[in-house]
Amino acid sequence: MSQPPDLREAPAHHAAPSCPPGSTTGRVVIVSASVGAGHDGAAAQLALRLSHLGFSVDRHDFLDLIPAGFGRLVSDSYRLLLTIAPSAYQRIYSATENAGRPGLMIRLMQRSSHRRLLRRLPPDTLAVVATYPLAGQVLGTLRRRGRLAVPAAVYLTDFSVHPLWVAPGADLHLAAHPVPAGQAREHGAERVVVSGPVVDPRFTPATDAQRSAARARFGLPADAPLALLVAGSWGVGEVAKVAAEIRDTGAAVPVVVCGKNGPLAARLRADGIEHAFGWVDDMPGLMHACDVLVQNAGGLTSLEAFACGLPAVSYRCIPGHGQTNAAALDEAGLAPWIEDPADLKPVLAAMVDGITRRRYREAGLALHREATGPANAIAAVAEQYAAGQYAAERSGATTTSPAIPLAPAIPAQRRHPGRATAPAPRRPVRKLGLAAAALAATAWLATGGTQLAVAYGGFDTVDPDHTGRAYLVVHPPHNGRLDDATLRTLVAEKAAVSIDAAEAAADPGEVRRLASAGLTVVNAGYGPPYATGIVTRRDSVEAGATALRAATGAAARFFLSGTDLDALDLGLAAYHHEHVVVPDARIACGSSTTPAVRPGQVVLVECGDAHPADLSATLRRLATTPHRLPRLGALTTLS
Repeated sequence: MSQPPDLREAPAHHAAPSCPPGSTTGRVVIVSASVGAGHDGAAAQLALRLSHLGFSVDRHDFLDLIPAGFGRLVSDSYRLLLTIAPSAYQRIYSATENAGRPGLMIRLMQRSSHRRLLRRLPPDTLAVVATYPLAGQVLGTLRRRGRLAVPAAVYLTDFSVHPLWVAPGADLHLAAHPVPAGQAREHGAERVVVSGPVVDPRFTPATDAQRSAARARFGLPADAPLALLVAGSWGVGEVAKVAAEIRDTGAAVPVVVCGKNGPLAARLRADGIEHAFGWVDDMPGLMHACDVLVQNAGGLTSLEAFACGLPAVSYRCIPGHGQTNAAALDEAGLAPWIEDPADLKPVLAAMVDGITRRRYREAGLALHREATGPANAIAAVAEQYAAGQYAAERSGATTTSPAIPLAPAIPAQRRHPGRATAPAPRRPVRKLGLAAAALAATAWLATGGTQLAVAYGGFDTVDPDHTGRAYLVVHPPHNGRLDDATLRTLVAEKAAVSIDAAEAAADPGEVRRLASAGLTVVNAGYGPPYATGIVTRRDSVEAGATALRAATGAAARFFLSGTDLDALDLGLAAYHHEHVVVPDARIACGSSTTPAVRPGQVVLVECGDAHPADLSATLRRLATTPHRLPRLGALTTLS
């Protein structure tokens, strides 16, 4: 499919700045973080452009500045949450989004990096730039307290701005577009420069010849419309599901990049997704070969696609920043956010060919073509500082100009005149305290922290809050089988049945009957009170899972629990591929009182030693006013 001539020949817009190399003497230090690839990718391109402007550039990984390996633990935990417990990450993201300032653990982690960062700044440093929010917070704090003399800038790599991106004390925040610039200003950023994005110069619009050559190079169909599906460097999100949905629409052939997640690429190929790749070095070429980008995080890859003239859509986005980035890109008119799966086919078809495609393609190209460039804004403050003419502005204005007016200076870093700055002495006691704090945090996460997260729907607990429905789980009576009428009622109400290990072993035929009727069988462990613990009931998850598999021949998909799970319990549930169900309301079978049930709750009807007739009576009472349950949903839709 050929591109419209007026767009296909769009001029290259990523050439290095015209300032000749070597025209500036001085150094810019960039602090990034190896959390995914976006922060480091932006840092690399800033370094390239600043080098062309004549600066020496040093780059540091913020995770390496945090002692005791705690920074790597943070990165690994983030990746684990996105992979196996996305609902937990969403809750953490939302909690920090609403907080007035970083939490205690974040502040302690930042404080531990202050001294290490200052020691890494050479004497000829003219500016420091952060491409990672926590690094920006540290720079702002040091600048505000007068411990950092040179200007500090924060480059916003996300298209939406979480409050942690805004660093009080930083001299300027650099945004790719007015939408994130406005969000930064709303969160209190004192100076925002709309500088445009920064991507690798290889990402440029392709000619028809380049497009054909790229398809041949990657072994892709010569004429079929292709949808490039990306999921970041870690390959996280509902990748397999989205790939199958794209294929089933018939609007495009899915081409999937799984990043460093090799097992995912292999699984996709085994599932019939022919064009599934792991890590791809030639992403510009692959973008040249495709017709539309389908992304789930809204990070650097989206900006690279815009530079190539490749229209993008957001679909089944990862929690937190993936969804807020999708909303911001949609608001900016750069990429539509497909929230209803029914819209996937028509939107893909419109983005593959036609007026809609051309409109979004031109919007993406214009984002880069009209940019002044963040490197120019950084160079402006660095050169003014070198000339002794720089002072930070505190007006709170938002501008598209890289020029930085003068205003009262932030206090300079304290130094002893005529004396070289020596590295601060090491403090073994401080390191011991940090190690103890890290150990305490780990212990809390394994026990109390896990329990708190589970209580609020974190980790891999089912989360019905957003559905507007209630979900019914019944632990049937121990004494006798359910009659056919009660069974039909449970099926009609989309109920699930929780079966403990003893029940499954005592009457496996009844368990098979319930499962065959279409009821979702939930692992109840050792039964009421559905407790686990470090010392007692340690094998509750394992016992229930084993008994149900023996009774039904299939694995249970859910585990019924209280809020007392620890990290090992969660690991066992994940090992058995079971989602954790924590009831919000409990109803005793045969009781004359019924608690109020709201939409978004999981309701457990606990029968225990009651007679099966008591369950029938309870269900009849729940079906009548004033105890009528909200609209009910099937538990399987939450997995």
